[in-house]
Amino acid sequence: MKKITVMEIQNAVKGVLLCGNADTMIEGIAIDSREVSSNDIFFAIVGEEQDGHIYAGSAAEKGCPAIVLHNKQIADEVKKIRPDTAILLVEDTTRALQDLAEWYLSLFPIKKIGVTGSTGKTTTKEMLYAVISQKYKTLRNLGNYNNHIGLPLTIFHLEEDIEVGIFEMGMSEFGEIHRLADIVRPDLAVITNVGTSHIEYLKTRENILKAKMEITDFFQDKNKLFVNEDNDMLTKKMVSKCMQEKKKDDASYCEDFQIVTAGEDEHADFQLSHRRDLGESGIQFTITHEKTSQEFSLPLLGNHNGWNAMLAVAVGASLDISLKEAAAGLANMEGTNRRLNIEVKNGIKLIDDTYNASPDSMKAAIDVLMSISGARKVAILADILEMGEVAEEYHYQIGEYVSHKEVDVVITIGKNAKFISEGAEAASKKTIVIHHEEKETLMDNLEDFLKPGDVVLVKGSNGMRMAEIVNKIRSL
Repeated sequence: MKKITVMEIQNAVKGVLLCGNADTMIEGIAIDSREVSSNDIFFAIVGEEQDGHIYAGSAAEKGCPAIVLHNKQIADEVKKIRPDTAILLVEDTTRALQDLAEWYLSLFPIKKIGVTGSTGKTTTKEMLYAVISQKYKTLRNLGNYNNHIGLPLTIFHLEEDIEVGIFEMGMSEFGEIHRLADIVRPDLAVITNVGTSHIEYLKTRENILKAKMEITDFFQDKNKLFVNEDNDMLTKKMVSKCMQEKKKDDASYCEDFQIVTAGEDEHADFQLSHRRDLGESGIQFTITHEKTSQEFSLPLLGNHNGWNAMLAVAVGASLDISLKEAAAGLANMEGTNRRLNIEVKNGIKLIDDTYNASPDSMKAAIDVLMSISGARKVAILADILEMGEVAEEYHYQIGEYVSHKEVDVVITIGKNAKFISEGAEAASKKTIVIHHEEKETLMDNLEDFLKPGDVVLVKGSNGMRMAEIVNKIRSL
């Protein structure tokens, strides 16, 4: 992080300096008191489970030179512990963290790319990094730092030599991407797809599209939006309709930015073709743009990753990265933790896709399972959360999909996953179907049930903690 002063921070967050030296130099941002250093400023963030104000005194005792609080009583207590600490009082510490990130980002003349979508955000972000870092010094979110706190923390990793920033933006309801886009003000934006994630809160896919399109809320005519036109909600017609509705709601909304399409349609700006699933070896595909074609080899599982890759290639082209250069970058990609990672344990091929789940990503994971060679294909599937009123319908459809793909064994865990079992049993009698209300009962029987030669997929929403199943299989 570039060095900044407490006074600069005070101005950015519109805070009141209660005590301490405004000229104190800051070299890092911390929200965990256990990780503060002697050059950090500590933000006492109020989270769902913890209030950072409780640990402000601990941060001061560890030598943290500056602290941001919105509780005056706590501020007075910290002042008694270390009177020389620079204490900034603000209205809301989370908002202050975001305001500081917005100001800090404005110090750097970099090209900014925003990435969102119902599925594939993180994978596409990593693909963008693989492509763009071929030519530019690039920063991107680490891990899943894509929310109202994680994105600002990513921004503070900017250094003077960074030329391009890639910022993944997650959401579950209206307004969340709007705020992240306000912080970043992306020059280029990507929407990977519009599915059914968070439909419990947003009710319709049209609303999900509208929420994703908030990434363009601060666009001007020079900016570009890249979309997967093969997704039924991201055709030019659907996107343009959404833009018109946004214009009605906000007269200042710009409709004149360029929409760049990618997909298998021959009229797409970047045309994807000849997708080939090579199983454990990854996938191959061809991308054509302006009569130039390039074959790509991607060492990631899943034919669906061709759609993520084409978007990364399209964005790269807008930064003068050739198709050939993009192919070289993607050829060396590494998989993202807990997203279709494959490993072999005691003769069992284990596919770990436990980071999260949606109906679309679960079907894609089933396709990957069937592409891997092995004796039995076993799918261990848990609840997809945040589905609301359509939970039964979508889980049942996944069960039908599992049977139609001729998975040998499907094991389901959870309240809604029982509908996967019901759908699988109704669609075919060939698939062995087993349901557990709790994963603990399954874990007790895994050692006796799984056999060398099995290919095992483990998938479910992050809240279902399916990583515990993966760890159990690893320990067999």
